[in-house]
Formats: sequence, C-alpha cells, structure tokens
Amino acid sequence: MTETTAAPGSPRPGDVALITGGTGGFGRALAARLRAREVTVVLADLDGERARQTAADLGAHFVPLDVTDRAANAAVVAQVEAEHGRLDATFLNAGIAGKSRDALDVDEFLHVVDVDLFGVVYGAEAALPALRRAGGGSIVVTASLAGLAPVATDPGYSVAKGGAIAFVRSMAPRLVGERITISAICPGFADTAIIDPLRDEFAAADFPVLSADEVAQAMEAAWGSAEPGAAYVVQPGVGAIPYKFKGVPAARTASGQTAVVPEALIPPSLR
Repeated sequence: MTETTAAPGSPRPGDVALITGGTGGFGRALAARLRAREVTVVLADLDGERARQTAADLGAHFVPLDVTDRAANAAVVAQVEAEHGRLDATFLNAGIAGKSRDALDVDEFLHVVDVDLFGVVYGAEAALPALRRAGGGSIVVTASLAGLAPVATDPGYSVAKGGAIAFVRSMAPRLVGERITISAICPGFADTAIIDPLRDEFAAADFPVLSADEVAQAMEAAWGSAEPGAAYVVQPGVGAIPYKFKGVPAARTASGQTAVVPEALIPPSLR
C-alpha cells in the first residue's frame, strides 16, 4: 500500500467520507488531507463548541456522535446520506485508552472496549448499507500496534484493538464481493493526546513518535489501495507495512492428510 497507488474507489473530488473521532489528532490530519483532494468530509465526535470549531476550521462538516450508541451511529450515516447524497468511505477512528494503574479495573476495561471495539462494530453496521447504495467503498479502522503486541499497561486497550483487528479480518471476505474493502491501520506510539501522560518518558528515552499526519497518510492510502482484511503497521522511519499473520497448525485426518474446512464455514464469495 502506497499513497500514490491508484485503485478503484480511491478518493476523488466530490466523494463523501465520514470520520469518527474526527476532531482528534488523527481525524484532523486526515480531514486536512482529504479536503486537499476536494473530498466532502464529515467529522463525527462528542459534541462541543471546540469540536464544531475544529470542523469549521478544516472546511469539514460536523455531526455529534457517541460511538457507543448503536442507534446514533445509524442516525449519523442517515444524516450524511440525506445531506450529501452518498457515503464512499468511513474511517472508524474514535478511541480512548485506559488510565487506571490497578491490576484490573473492570469498569474502565469495559468502557474502553465499548468505545474502541463496539464503536467499530456499530460504525461498520451503520455504514455498510450506505456503502452498498454507493456501489462499494471503504471502511478503515484505526486499530493499534497494541492489538498485535498487547501491552501490560493497558489490557482493555489491547483487547479492544486486538478485537478490532480480528473483526476486520473476519469481515473482509464477507464484503469483498460487494466491492467494499475493510482494513485496519495499526500505528505505534503517535503524537496524540493518548500519550500525554508519557511524553516526558518518551523524550527522556529519545524514543521517536509518529506525527498525526504520518498516520493520516496511511489511513488515506488505505481508502483506495488496502488489501481486504489487511492490518498495516505504521512505525517511525518505517512507514506503513502489512503485518504478516502466522498461520495456525492445520487439523489432520486419521490418515495424516490435511483436513479440508467444511464448505459451510467458507463465505459464499470465496467458494
């Protein structure tokens, strides 16, 4: 996946994109890039004057959204279609990290999973009918390196991001026949509010962090050129590269042959 790769469904003037968590660091950077390509951008985020002003400054539209509200996700997509005529891409980017240093704070764990995982599921559910009506499109999920290499400091975040990646991988084959691509972006540590409590430690260790624009570049490229179900790792000095998932040992028959997966487990589009 490269930024210059042209593929069916790549951002074009007049296309419509919805970005959840749109007024945060990644959302702002992505909106700026898409607006430069004359894409109509709708930023969805928790309501507030600052959020609305951020959207206005970027030349984007704003809609209030709590991604943990399933019905609200559907209502936002309906509003986007009503006001702009279509939806070509949705970036499920809203996310939070845990702050507790307890061994296990279950209330916080569940809240992080609600936002970072179920917010993705609800967002995809809401977007899919609109993408089908548009003749296809793209769903790009902001996951994290923590979803591939869980971190002991934040189990809720690791579980949620790992679940989001698994969701992307399992959904991709179901959608490919409809010209809808779903993929995940997995940034390492990036210059957003999530790392605010650790900024001094990063500086002291001279550890490089990604700029929001580096991540937004990968998100933009995923719109048109991501492989279905791919998870792209984004790291400083590396860029965006597809993560190579290891296969699991296959089942064997009594005669020692590799067992064939029952056809019922294979999506119709891949049979």
